[in-house]
Amino acid sequence: MGLSRALPVLLPAILLSRAGEPQVAPKADGEALFSESFEDERLPERGWYDGGKLRIAGTGAFAGKGCIEYHWAEGGTTPESSTGMRHLFEPSETVYLKCHIRLSKNWGWTGRAYHPHLMHFMTTENAKFHGPAASHLTVYIEPQEGRLRLAAQDIQNQDAPHGLTQGPLKGGYNGKMYDSEKVLFKDGQWHCIEALFTLNSLDLKAGVPNADGIVRAWFDGEPVVERTDAILRSTDFPKMKFNQFLLTPYFGPGLLPHEQTLWIDDLTVAGRRLDPKGQKK
Repeated sequence: MGLSRALPVLLPAILLSRAGEPQVAPKADGEALFSESFEDERLPERGWYDGGKLRIAGTGAFAGKGCIEYHWAEGGTTPESSTGMRHLFEPSETVYLKCHIRLSKNWGWTGRAYHPHLMHFMTTENAKFHGPAASHLTVYIEPQEGRLRLAAQDIQNQDAPHGLTQGPLKGGYNGKMYDSEKVLFKDGQWHCIEALFTLNSLDLKAGVPNADGIVRAWFDGEPVVERTDAILRSTDFPKMKFNQFLLTPYFGPGLLPHEQTLWIDDLTVAGRRLDPKGQKK
C-alpha cells in the first residue's frame, strides 16, 4: 500500500471570497507567508477555505487563549470536532512550516506504514480544490508510528512525458518517505515541529532534474531529517512552486485504534526557516 491510501478529496464547501474564489492572503508579519494562532473560529476571515466546522479549545493551548482541536470518536476516520481546510499563499520554491502539536496521552498508531495523515503542501500545478492524494506533487508532514515523517508523492505524473519522480506505483500509489530516526511523539506534551521543502533545480537543456532538492525537519529545535539530494519535480514542471497548505488530519478506514485527540497551535508558513522570534534565517 502506498503513502496516499484512502486520503479523501476535500469538498469545495465554504470560505470563499465575494467573487467565489479563495484569495491568496498577504504576507504576515515577520516575513511569513501566513500565520495562524487559532485564537478563535474566524479562520475564514484569515484566508482559510474548503472547510466546515471548527472547535477551538479554550484551555490547554500552547500559546494565547486557544488552539484547534481534532477529536476522533471510536471507529472514525475524519475528526468529529474540526474538519480539514486549506490556505493559499504566495508561490515559493521553498516552503517552511512551524507549528506546535500535542497528541493525547492515549494516542494510538495504526500499525501501517501509510497513516495517519496530517498536513500537506501542494503546488501551482494543481487547482485550489484538487485532492491531495493524486497530484503533480503533494508533500506531507505527519507523525507516523511515533516518528516525524516528511514525504512526497506525484501519482498524477504517471502519464507525464518524464514520468514519476517519487517512485513507481504500488497498488495505484507511490511515495518517498523521510522519517526521523528516533520515536519522538511519546509523552502527550506540546512539541514544536518544523519542516522545510525546497524544489530541486532543473537542467532544461538536458531535460533532466538535478538531485539538489532539500527535505529537512526539526523537533523541538533539533534536526531530525536532513536530505539535500531530493528530486521533487521533473523538467515537465519548470514553473512549479508551492502555493497551498492543507491541514487534513485523517485515518484510513478501520485504522483508528480508539478515541483520541490532537491539538495544533501557533502555526506559521514561510519561504525560509524562521528563528524563534519569527525572522528569516
